Amino acid sequence: MSRNPLLESHELPPFADIRADHVVPAVETLLDESREAIDRLAQQAVATSPTWDNFAAPLEAVNDRLSQAWSPVSHLNGTMNTPELRDAYQACLEKLSAFGTWVGQHEGLFKGWQALKESESWSTLTAAQQRTVDNALRDFRLAGVDLPADKKARYGEIQSRLSTLSNQFSNNVLDATQAWHKDIQDRDALAGVPESALETLKALADAKGVDGYRITLDFPSFFPIVSYADSRELREEVYTAFVTRASDQGPNAGKFDNAPILEEILALRQELARLLGFDTYADYSLTTKMADSPAQVLDFLEDLARRAKPQAQEEFAELSAYARDELGIETLNPWDVAYVSEKLREARYAISQEQLRPYFPAPRVVDGLFQVVERLYNVQVKEDSSAPSYHDDVRFFRITEQGKPIAGFYLDLYAREGKRGGAWMADCRVRRKTENGVQLPVAFLTCNFTAPVGGKPALLTHDEVTTLFHEFGHGLHHMLTKQDVADVSGINGVAWDAVELPSQFMENYCWEREGLDLLAKHVDTGEPLPDVLFERLQAAKNFQSAMGMVRQIEFSLFDLRLHHELEAPSASDVQTLLDDVRRQTSVVPVVDFNRFQNSFSHIFAGGYAAGYYSYKWA
Repeated sequence: MSRNPLLESHELPPFADIRADHVVPAVETLLDESREAIDRLAQQAVATSPTWDNFAAPLEAVNDRLSQAWSPVSHLNGTMNTPELRDAYQACLEKLSAFGTWVGQHEGLFKGWQALKESESWSTLTAAQQRTVDNALRDFRLAGVDLPADKKARYGEIQSRLSTLSNQFSNNVLDATQAWHKDIQDRDALAGVPESALETLKALADAKGVDGYRITLDFPSFFPIVSYADSRELREEVYTAFVTRASDQGPNAGKFDNAPILEEILALRQELARLLGFDTYADYSLTTKMADSPAQVLDFLEDLARRAKPQAQEEFAELSAYARDELGIETLNPWDVAYVSEKLREARYAISQEQLRPYFPAPRVVDGLFQVVERLYNVQVKEDSSAPSYHDDVRFFRITEQGKPIAGFYLDLYAREGKRGGAWMADCRVRRKTENGVQLPVAFLTCNFTAPVGGKPALLTHDEVTTLFHEFGHGLHHMLTKQDVADVSGINGVAWDAVELPSQFMENYCWEREGLDLLAKHVDTGEPLPDVLFERLQAAKNFQSAMGMVRQIEFSLFDLRLHHELEAPSASDVQTLLDDVRRQTSVVPVVDFNRFQNSFSHIFAGGYAAGYYSYKWA
C-alpha cells in the first residue's frame, strides 16, 4: 500500500484520507514499532538508572503515537459506522488487547518504573510525574505482572475476549436500533406529535424515498412519539420496540440478542477479578476509584433510595390520578408515563419542552455556550472551518487564552444513520510536553440531537441544551488542563467517580437567568426567553425529580450488585436481580418483556462497569 495517513504525524486527523483498509496495516506497524521501543527502553532501564527524561518521557511518546492513530478510528467507528470500518476495527481489538496485556505484564518495564520510584531523582519529580509513576505501578499489578505464567496467559485471554464481547454488544445495540422502523402515511395517526417532530419524521421518510412519515428508534424520533402521540397503541408499539432491542423479545426477537454476550462478559469479569486476588469485580473496579468499597457505595445508594422513594411514590400517585381523572387512562403503563408526564407538566406549570424549543435554535445555543465559557474561564472559542472533518454537520473550534492557542474540539451534534446513540466526550489527543513544546489537547464532543430540516436551524429542547452543557463540561476538563504529563492530563488519571463533577457542574448554567440570556433567543424574532417562561421553567425544574432520582439509583444499584453479588449469572439471574432492584427502588410499573439490560451500553460496552454510581457520587 502507498501512504498511510494513520502513520503520519498531523495536528488533526486527516479524515478525508482515512480509509478502512488503512486501519489494520497502521495498527500492526505501530504495535511492532511500539514493542521494539518498549523492549529497548526496558533494557536501557536495567543498564542505566532510569530518569523521567530517559525512561518515562520516551514511553509516553510511544503510547501517544499509537493513541493518535487509534482515536480517529475509534471515533469514526462510533459516528460513521460502515461494514468495512467495523470489520477493520474489530480486527484490531484483539491485537490492541494483546499489546495492552504484554505491556502491563512486561517485567522489565515494571522494574524500570520501580527503579524510577526508588531512584535519587524521585524527589525532584513534579507531583504530576510522581502520580504517573504511582499509577503505573498500580496498573502493572492490576494487569497481573506478579502472576505465575499460566495465570498471566489466562489474564490476556480474558482481556482479549472482553474487548471483543464489548464491541459486539455495542454493535448489536446499534444494529437493533437501526433494524426497526414504522412508516405511517396518515398524519392523523400521529395526532399530538409536535410539528418539529413531524418534520423530522417526514425527512426520515424522504431520505429513504418513502411517502409519509418514518419512525425509528433513534432518540429524536422515538422520544416525541412516546411523549406526545395521542395514540396509545402507537406509543405501546414504539416503546416495545425500544425496550426489547438486542433481546429475545419484541419485533426482532433473537436477532441481535445480547443475553449470551452479557452472560459471558459477567463471568469473565468475575474470573478476572479472582485471578488478581479480588473477591468480586466490584472490588477490583473500585481500586482505581474514590469510593473505598462496594459496601460503602451500596450504603450510599440505599440511603439515597430510602430518602427519594417516598417522594417518588407521591409523584407517581399524582401522575396516576391525573391520568385517570383527566385522560381516562385507568391503569398507567410504561408507554403512558412520558405522555402523561408532559400533559401534567403543561397543566401544572403551563410549560412544555416543545414550547421552549423555538428559544433554543442550535446555532444560538452553541454561541451562548461559548459566551458562558468565555466569561467563566476567560478563554475565547472560534470556529476553524479549514480544519479536516468527517461529516458536513461536524464543526471544529479552537480555544485561545489571551490570544494563545490552548485546545481544540470537534462538535458533532446531530443523530444520523451509522452513529451510536447517546452523548459523549472522547479525546482526540491529550495535552503533553514534547521535545518541540506542548502538544495541545483536542476533544471529540458528540450528541444525538434532532437534525435541522428544510434549511431551518435545529431547535433544541431544554433537556438537549443541558446535555450539550454536560458534555462540554467533560470537554473543558480535558481541554483546559494545565498538566503536561499525558497520564494525568485532563481526565486521565482522575478517579472515575469524580469524572462526572465538571460535567454536572456545567449543567447549572442552563438554569440561571444570566446563562439563559446568552443561550435563549427566539428563532424568528430574536427575543430572549420571556420572564413568564423563565419563571415557569424554574417552577418545573424539580417536576418528578424524585422519579428521575430513583431511576438513576435503580441503574446504579443494578450495576453494582451485578458485579458484586453474582458469580457467573445466567440471563435469567440477571433479570431476577434487576427485578429485585426494581422492587426496592422503582415506582413505575415494568412489563415482563422489558430487556433494558440488553442495551445498557454504559456498563457492558463503556467504562462504567461497577461504576455507574459515579453520576450520583460526583
